[in-house]
Amino acid sequence: MARFPEAEQRLLNKKICMKCGASNAPRAERCRRCRSKELRVKAKEGRGA
Repeated sequence: MARFPEAEQRLLNKKICMKCGASNAPRAERCRRCRSKELRVKAKEGRGA
């Protein structure tokens, strides 16, 4: 996706809150915005088509 592995790591190595959609640190256990525990790892691949 990105040209440099460092840039790709910076863009894709995050967690996304399932409740409010906020981006969070990769080591986060709770959302920084709504404090929910419903976090998922950001998708590394596109959503197919």
